[in-house]
Amino acid sequence: MPYPPIILASASPRRLELLAQIGVVPAAVIAAELDETPLKAELPSEHVQRLAEAKARKVSEAHPGKHILAADTAVACGRRILPKAETPDDVRACLKLMSSRRHRVYGGICLVTPDGKARTRLIQSVVKFKTMTRDEIDAYAASGEGIGKAGGYAIQGQAAALIAFISGSYSNIVGLDLYATAQLLRGAGA
Repeated sequence: MPYPPIILASASPRRLELLAQIGVVPAAVIAAELDETPLKAELPSEHVQRLAEAKARKVSEAHPGKHILAADTAVACGRRILPKAETPDDVRACLKLMSSRRHRVYGGICLVTPDGKARTRLIQSVVKFKTMTRDEIDAYAASGEGIGKAGGYAIQGQAAALIAFISGSYSNIVGLDLYATAQLLRGAGA
């Protein structure tokens, strides 16, 4: 299925790998540097949509007339957006919070078309971790896999052994819903 040439507005290697699964190789990858701090009282769903569009528009300003694809992912327990883990202690804190409970992974996707119009999608997946022991949490934190990941885990890695249930898009949990992305690209005349 042919898609239009795009610029990926993301620094995420996972998004690049996911796009390759559906045959999309961006013409360029340009990270949009933004303050990703949630706004006061901003819901996780609003947060990912706002950031995805802001990233796409920022890159579009420097590259008008191109298809610009951007995405953002947030892991949330209720209304609380969990951070990207920067340390093993952050990973531990996230896993302790999510142990034996469900959380949501929100994905915002935005495609800015050459005419400057933004097309967005919101994806929501549900994940439930098993009841984790302190040793399991410590071992996962020590692996380093959760560093730099929203919510402190990577479902496509060792964390898969700790996940009891998912509902919704697996690729969204990894970092980019492929079905919604393919639909956006096809709809843009790609």
